[in-house]
Amino acid sequence: MATKKSKGAKTKKKSSFWRIVGKIVLALFLLSILLPIAYRWINPPVTLLMLRRAVFDGQSIEKKWKPIEEISPYMYKAAIASEDNYFLGHRGFDIIAIDQAVKEREHGRKRGASTISQQTAKNVFLWPKSSWVRKGFEVYFTFMIETFWGKERIMEVYLNVIEMGPGIYGAEAAAQHYFHCSAKKLSARQAALITACYPAPMKRNPARPSGYVSNQASIIQGRMAKYGNPKFTDEYIKGCRERYKKAVKKWEAKRKKKRR
Repeated sequence: MATKKSKGAKTKKKSSFWRIVGKIVLALFLLSILLPIAYRWINPPVTLLMLRRAVFDGQSIEKKWKPIEEISPYMYKAAIASEDNYFLGHRGFDIIAIDQAVKEREHGRKRGASTISQQTAKNVFLWPKSSWVRKGFEVYFTFMIETFWGKERIMEVYLNVIEMGPGIYGAEAAAQHYFHCSAKKLSARQAALITACYPAPMKRNPARPSGYVSNQASIIQGRMAKYGNPKFTDEYIKGCRERYKKAVKKWEAKRKKKRR
């Protein structure tokens, strides 16, 4: 009898454990849906990267949220020109950039292929350390924000949470820290200098740029002129989507020719 009771108790404990696990998984899944929807209107208060820098590196968190109307248009022009040329055309993932990155890596050169949407999803919802698990979650959250936020909101969040220096997050904090002005008053050159520092914000300083950063900023400025004046209207985005589709068709045609 005692043996049967002990077996029954163990079975109950196991079933109870898995019920708890199931509830936790369900809660996390619901949170992963509700949080992106809520952030469509609520500004993310802090990111895991900010917390990590503060706890492990002793950095302060210097940030001040600004709506996109109060950020210089040069900032999002520079971001599109430097980070994601097809931002307004793709739906979160740029297959052309991914293909180019794969080719570069085959030749031993590193090239990023993350879109602004992916970078935003990573910064807002995920931990800093790269892994295949994080990449999987990044795909999921990128899909969520592309579905519920729209391009203007994605850009607004991106320009408010991205790391722009030691303990400096977002365009307003960067503008105040480096150029002693508001984000709205940043010039094209200043925006290009800040953007040129994105890949290594802990090592680069847009106010005291190295020759390399200065050169990259000039390249970004040239691309800003090339991509014109991007807008977030439905009509403009529709046109961008059509242009991206055409670019993908050309890319696919080139791939087919190479295979023959």
